[in-house]
Amino acid sequence: MKKRLKLWSWLIAITLVLAVLLAGAKTWAESQYAPLDAAQAALSSTGSMSVTRREDSIAFVPADAKAGFIFYPGGLVPTEAYAPLLFALAAEGVLCVALDMPLRLAVLNMNAADGVPAQYPDVTRWTIGGHSLGGAMAASCAAKQAEEYEALVLLAAYSTAELPADMAVVSVYGDADGVMNRGKYAETRMNLPENTVEVVLLGGNHAQFGDYGHQKGDGVAAISPQEQIAQTVQAILPALLGS
Repeated sequence: MKKRLKLWSWLIAITLVLAVLLAGAKTWAESQYAPLDAAQAALSSTGSMSVTRREDSIAFVPADAKAGFIFYPGGLVPTEAYAPLLFALAAEGVLCVALDMPLRLAVLNMNAADGVPAQYPDVTRWTIGGHSLGGAMAASCAAKQAEEYEALVLLAAYSTAELPADMAVVSVYGDADGVMNRGKYAETRMNLPENTVEVVLLGGNHAQFGDYGHQKGDGVAAISPQEQIAQTVQAILPALLGS
């Protein structure tokens, strides 16, 4: 009996320690970055677009969606920070769903996109993509579920998984990016299809794909956040729409 009570005491203690550690990790992750003014402003619905905050995602739904885009945020970056980019894409007719990640780390839920297309049966063309770590995890998801997606968008990201040769891929990064591992990017380039479209934003950096402030180690951008978003939209829109 005493041994059983001792075992239960140890199990309770371990459970409490794990709970404290998880709570601490969640607090730490959420304290890293926060959505700034432009992101907050882009979270409001308009007459032609609804912006809806759900339990595990943010949906930017235009009145007449031509295609769908599932987006994985970068590591430790809040989902809301990408509102300016996704709002701009939705204004072009792309239904965008940005997914929350456990502890803001997409590596903890690589298959977060599962089931999203089924929620919008009227949309028949889907692209998956993401920023930084989110882009890498979106690429892994695309490689495993290639039948679900027509295209992949990598923003300052690379793919560690080999992608189908017929998948449309657009890779966009800034030449002032001080965060993306250029060596790893070059090493994994062989995982992308031969017809991958690579766009280098002159003066763009790592953090300006979102609106969450300076990221440690990043370079200084020579273009404004608005210009980087506009150029990104121009670069990836053809793949999203299939045009």
